[in-house]
Amino acid sequence: MKTACITGASSGIGRELAKKLSMMGYNLILISRNTKALDALSGKLPTKCEIISCDLSHEDKCKELAETLSKRNIYIFINNAGFGSLGRFDETDANNDLSMINVNIKAVHILTKAMITAFKKRDCGYIMNVASSAGLMPAGPYMSTYYATKSYVTSLTTAIHHELKESGSNVHICMLCPGPVDTNFNNVAGVTFSLPGISSSYCAEYALKKMFQGKLTIVPTLTMKLAVIAAKIFPREFMTSMAGKQQTKKGKGLRPHKNFKKFNAKIL
Repeated sequence: MKTACITGASSGIGRELAKKLSMMGYNLILISRNTKALDALSGKLPTKCEIISCDLSHEDKCKELAETLSKRNIYIFINNAGFGSLGRFDETDANNDLSMINVNIKAVHILTKAMITAFKKRDCGYIMNVASSAGLMPAGPYMSTYYATKSYVTSLTTAIHHELKESGSNVHICMLCPGPVDTNFNNVAGVTFSLPGISSSYCAEYALKKMFQGKLTIVPTLTMKLAVIAAKIFPREFMTSMAGKQQTKKGKGLRPHKNFKKFNAKIL
């Protein structure tokens, strides 16, 4: 029986991915700081579950985890752990920003490198990096650090995908780039999405389907697919302006700068 490993598996998309992979017959390695939630989840799943408690915001812990996982016969690895925050760059907490960078970038980088190396030796396996539609946009005012971290994930994943394809490897890497999803991410980030969110169950089902089909960039909804296309067509300044306008609808107390309309008209 094959094994799938998921970080950030205690809630949201990670939890739903675990459920669906278990129903497909995969044994699981579930990783999160919230081991109580993982214990509760594992008790409801039909396949064998191993639980690993790890705080991915600590680089040394990530390296230890990477070494451990690289020795395991894992067939599917999903980098799902991540978080965001809302606010003006000069007003958000610097330590929280750095923690976000550690989880969203460093942990993804360290674990992806370890898994790619191990998978290439076996010449098989799937890696999914959970990014965001934010990672396909030029920038996101009022969620600047989050957008920047997800851009790193999409850039890294795309480059690795090319390298694997060029070398003729049977290892596949992809990136899940959803828009709003109804998960605990919203509470952690302190946001209320202006656009309707999809369920984490649908997102997970769609992601796995497209991953097994060999898709690189997985965007679950038509609205976000159109937004991604727009980001390729319109100037960066215009798309950044539009993103900033959307962010101001997500949290209380956020308002566009008094010069926003003037700036917006100028870049049009």
